[in-house]
Amino acid sequence: MATIEKRELSGGATSYRARVRIKGHPQEIATFERLTDARRWVQQTEAAIREGRYFKTSQARKFTLSDAIKRYREEILSHKKASNKNVTNYLDYWDQELGAYALADITPALIVSARNKFVGSKSRYGRTRGPTTANRYVSALSHVFTIAINDWEWLEIHPVRKISKLKQPRGRVRFLSDDERKKLLKACKSSENPHLYKIVVMALSTGARKMEIVGLKWKDIDLERGTIILHETKNGERRVIPLAGYAHQIMKAHYKKRDKKCEYVFPSQSKCQPIDIRTAWENALINAKITDFRFHDLRHSAASYLAMNGATLAEIAEVLGHKTLQMVKRYAHLSEAHTHKVVASMNDKIFGEAK
Repeated sequence: MATIEKRELSGGATSYRARVRIKGHPQEIATFERLTDARRWVQQTEAAIREGRYFKTSQARKFTLSDAIKRYREEILSHKKASNKNVTNYLDYWDQELGAYALADITPALIVSARNKFVGSKSRYGRTRGPTTANRYVSALSHVFTIAINDWEWLEIHPVRKISKLKQPRGRVRFLSDDERKKLLKACKSSENPHLYKIVVMALSTGARKMEIVGLKWKDIDLERGTIILHETKNGERRVIPLAGYAHQIMKAHYKKRDKKCEYVFPSQSKCQPIDIRTAWENALINAKITDFRFHDLRHSAASYLAMNGATLAEIAEVLGHKTLQMVKRYAHLSEAHTHKVVASMNDKIFGEAK
């Protein structure tokens, strides 16, 4: 017995899920974009099972990893906004290294070999890629296989799940010293990029991520109340962060000179889209003679400044948008002075009379 089920996908696309049930044999399921392909598969599969020549790996032999990545881009990535560019870059690597292989031939050993080749290689900006970045690449590939297995039913075995993650170094706490901060801000101010300085000030003031800042729209900022609403965050939840002090001042001035035809706070000079600051940022680091520093370290700098100015770990977590305190424990040693003050105050209160 065979059935074909029509399925409506997000974005208006249609797929057809075909099932073949024959007594004494487990049911076979496959998904197709065209009804004619589903019908042909049903006929061929039924005949192959009855004649004892059906093999489960037929779909996995039919499609390559490149096919899977292409479909993943169209059906999954096209509907994602946050971190889309990073995932695209991750999948480009796998497409280049293993794209020609049939899905059935992709083994854990093959993936590990490509991953190990990646570790230690240089990025386009000359930075050495480490285990943390490699794990992100593998994670992106893993989701492609998850979708290929669960949604498309192109194969059964998930090769990535058999791979152990590389041991990652402890979370780094690289923050700008007072001298470095002054030099970096000066370099950003003299940059040809019209928004780099304001973006860096926002990062240091709010602790927001780069993509959260460059993706801001004017409707997300309440200059009267001094608040920013981040709709697209890493953990998928909306977050409200305060806009205060110098950052508040420069945003008020920026608002008066805004491009009224574009909704983005920091638009590209040629199009109404978020500006790309990567080259300008790298040049600013070079001009400021600051080494071993990434844009994300501005977030660490903001957290570190909060810790050194008496903020509790819970308060830092709230500002940064972390759900647990685990991620902000790396800043605990920076708040030793504040912790000492709290303990001293407690001792004065409970033992004051005993002196």
